[in-house]
Formats: sequence, C-alpha cells, structure tokens
Amino acid sequence: MANNAIVNMFKVKDLRSRLLFTLLILAVFRLGSILTIPGINATLLLQYFENLGSGAESAFASYMDFFAGGAFERFSVLMLGVMPYISTQIILQLALVIFPSLKRIAQEDGGQQKVQAWTRVGTIFVCLIQSMAITVYADSINQQVPGAIIFDNKVYFNLLAILTVTTGSMIAVWLGDQITANGIGQGISMIIFAGIVARLPSAVYELVKKVQSGDINVVFVVVAVFLFLAIIGLVVFEQSGERKIPVHYAKRVVGRKMYGGQSTYIPFKINPSGVIPIIFASAFLTFPLQIANSLSAKATWLSKVAAVLNPLGFWYNFIEVLLIIFFAYFYTQVTLNPTEIAKNIRENGGSIPGIRTDMTEKYLQRVLNRLILPGSLYLAVIALLPTVIQIIFKFPAQISMLMGGTSLLILVGVDIDTMSQVEALLKMHHHDGLTKKGLKSRGL
Repeated sequence: MANNAIVNMFKVKDLRSRLLFTLLILAVFRLGSILTIPGINATLLLQYFENLGSGAESAFASYMDFFAGGAFERFSVLMLGVMPYISTQIILQLALVIFPSLKRIAQEDGGQQKVQAWTRVGTIFVCLIQSMAITVYADSINQQVPGAIIFDNKVYFNLLAILTVTTGSMIAVWLGDQITANGIGQGISMIIFAGIVARLPSAVYELVKKVQSGDINVVFVVVAVFLFLAIIGLVVFEQSGERKIPVHYAKRVVGRKMYGGQSTYIPFKINPSGVIPIIFASAFLTFPLQIANSLSAKATWLSKVAAVLNPLGFWYNFIEVLLIIFFAYFYTQVTLNPTEIAKNIRENGGSIPGIRTDMTEKYLQRVLNRLILPGSLYLAVIALLPTVIQIIFKFPAQISMLMGGTSLLILVGVDIDTMSQVEALLKMHHHDGLTKKGLKSRGL
C-alpha cells in the first residue's frame, strides 16, 4: 500500500506540482544558507567556532545555529532565518489580546491582511535590531581572530551586513509564504524543518568521530538511540491523540425540509496547541539571548544577562518551561475559543449530551484546561531533554539538540501535518491515503 501511495503522489498532477515546488523552494533556502555575508572570511569563522570548546559562547552559537540550519556559524545571509518573523508574530498576538481595539480591527473584513502587513513591517524592525547586534558580535570575533572581517571600513561593513541579513530574513519569510500558497505544508514550519534536517548528516558524523576517539562511550550512544526512538513513539502518539466531545443537533424544519437530527463530535487534540508553544518559547528567548551575547562586551549588565540566559543553565531552562506553559494556554485560547465554539453550537441547535446549554462554555473550558496542563508539561519535559542528554551523556550540542526538544517536536509535528495534507489531496483525487488509518476511515 505504501508503495502505491508514493506512486500515486506523483501521478496526481496537482500534488506532484506542489511537491516539486516545495522541494525547489527548500533547495533555494538551503543555497542561501551557505552564502556568506559580504566582507566575512568564512574559513576563519568556521575554525573559530570549531575551537570554541564547551563554554557559554559555544552553547549560544550552537543554539543559534540550530534554528538557522547551520547558517549562523557561516554568517550566512539567512543566518537569522525566520525567527524574527515568529518573534514579531508573538508580539502581535499578545497585542491583539491586550488591546481590544486591535482585535476589533483584526476581526473586520480585510483585518487579517492588515495584521499580516503589520507583522511584516514589525519583522523588518526586529531584523534591524538583531542584525545590528550581529555586527557587534562579528567585531568581537574579529578582535579574537584578526582577518575574520575582510573590510577595513567598519561603517561600510556594518551597513552592508545589516542590509544583507535583514533582506535575507525577509526573503526566507517570502519563501515560506510561497510554500504555504503553492506547495505542501505550512511554509514557515517547513523552512525550520529543512534547517533541522540539514544538520542531521554533520551531527551523525560528529557523533561517530567522538565514539571512535573514545570521547563518548558507545553504551551511552545505544541508550540514547533507544531513548530517541521511544520519544519519537511518544511524540507521535501524543500528537495524533484526541479527545472527542459528542454534539447532538436537534431536528428543525426550514420551509419543507428537515435539517439536523444528527450526532457528531468536536475533536480536541491531547495537545491542542501542537508544537507552537515550544517554537514560540524558543523564538521569544532567542531575541534577548542574541542581543545579550552580542553586546555583552559593551555592557557589564548584558554580560550578566547572557550568563543567566546560557542555554545549558538552570534559569534559561526554567524560563523556557514557564514560557511553554504560558504559550500553550495562550495559543489554545486564541485558536480554540470555548466562547466561540459554544456560540456556534447553540446557533446551530446543537447541545452536548448531559450538559445544560448555558453550561456548554464552562464545560468546554474545563475540558481544555485538563488537556492543556499535561500537554504543556509534556512539551516542557521534551524541551529539557537536549540539556539533560548533553550534561549526562556529554554529547555535543548539535547532537543532543537533534535527539530531543524543539527539533524532535518540529520534525514529528511538521511530518504529521504534511502527511495529512498529502493524504487529503490523494483522497480528493480518489486515490488511497498514505496510512492504513486513512484506508480504514474510508471503510476499506
């Protein structure tokens, strides 16, 4: 069945075009990830990052490089990736909740287009701030490794770097939009997904070298691999699990026709917010982390902030856990508003068996709360895994990050969403789905 489904994916013209378009855009993104900013000596930079050791600066570089798919250490034009866009989205989503006037504008006709325009303008400002910090960071590296910056004129280099990095990030966002509109999957998530997958070969190669040199015990590798596989299984189970809320619609007569009289259900996922909270938490921490580390040489208090925000430190992980729980509640309330759901049920003559109509909203809120808390704690535990693996097993940062946390959730979450979209397109063209579950749902 699997082979037939893969063949069918390329038989359907619309699906084939979308798949090839997505692969083309991702190839363009990866090409941009290896194009170095003008005025940077890429060879010296790579040597510098390789010789960092295992200190706080190395943890910061590995953390930033993880989200950029290897582009940060290369000082690529796409070294910021799409993280500034996600940070701006978070700020605007919070603003829509805090300021009712903005929410009313967003709910008007054409309101979402206005929000999208604000997000893009805000992204430019965030990129400018982060790219300015990058020029300071590059200057500090140049002082340690003379020749890392080729240009003697620092003003010229700074202006060129700020313009290049800002433009690169906006191009990355545009590429993500093209995937969403004409390809497969959610574009921004696919861009991050591609960056993570691109790190896999080098991470495996580094792990093999560490084992061969005796720096890592092979028993630890075997334990970590089994742990990795078990976590993947748990993530898939958790991502696909759902709580079904039964809804019964009463019969009603409209003209000469009778409507309703059927039972259905509202599917609430075990983790309603998916991978969004962990992505939001990481993006929210990336901005101050980069600013603090880049400017720490210029201000003493920023060096203290950088020490607190060390990705391997207690406070960073503690703040990340709190942010994951917060964004899990926040995002679920925005996307699955119990008030709106209860209103739609009442307006269509529906009711939840055993629940009074006026108590529908409270019931839905109670169910969501029971799902959000364990779901967010589960995400927090997964997010802490890279730090635990790195400290206990002494694994390199890029390997431990790929064996848990954000990377694992993004890889599994994006894969499941993309497969669901592919399966829907196959069924629309009267072909078998990708999974046996899809076949069972059709009664086959």
